[in-house]
Amino acid sequence: MPENASRLLTDGLRRCRQLGVTATRQVLAVSVSDQTLSLFEKLSGSWHLAGLTRCSTSRFGIGQMEGSNCTPLGLHRIVEKIGGGWPPGTVFKGRRPIGYTWKGLPDAKITTRILWLEGLESGFNRGGNLDSHARYIYIHGTADQINIGKPASIGCIHLADADLIPLFDRLPSGTLVWISKH
Repeated sequence: MPENASRLLTDGLRRCRQLGVTATRQVLAVSVSDQTLSLFEKLSGSWHLAGLTRCSTSRFGIGQMEGSNCTPLGLHRIVEKIGGGWPPGTVFKGRRPIGYTWKGLPDAKITTRILWLEGLESGFNRGGNLDSHARYIYIHGTADQINIGKPASIGCIHLADADLIPLFDRLPSGTLVWISKH
């Protein structure tokens, strides 16, 4: 397992223990500094890196505050999955399909699938003007797949369709997501 991936998992599991949150069988870990998303899976009592892919976080940096357009840090979970069954390049507005990138919407910001996140740390990414869910923080597709791997979003985590669709199909709602600056 790559060193930074191992560190991400260790930090995320430590935070779970501190919060009294039971780790799910699969855990996503996002590294803002590396612009990567790692999928960890617990098999036979030990954790394994099941996938590593490039992602994009906010071009405005990290931050918790509503209106900052920053990617929030900390422990989250997937609270809702949206877009299953729609073709790659489906464009969403207000979490509803409104068209396709190949039919007049080539610059769409939210495409293909949405994994809506909920913060699990009161006063940090949950509640008040720091609430990741109320900020509509997602892991989602984007028409701008060329810039995946560079900070390019306005708070969310972007993935390429080829990485997002199998992840969406594999992960249940409730899966934990650890977002770290490292």
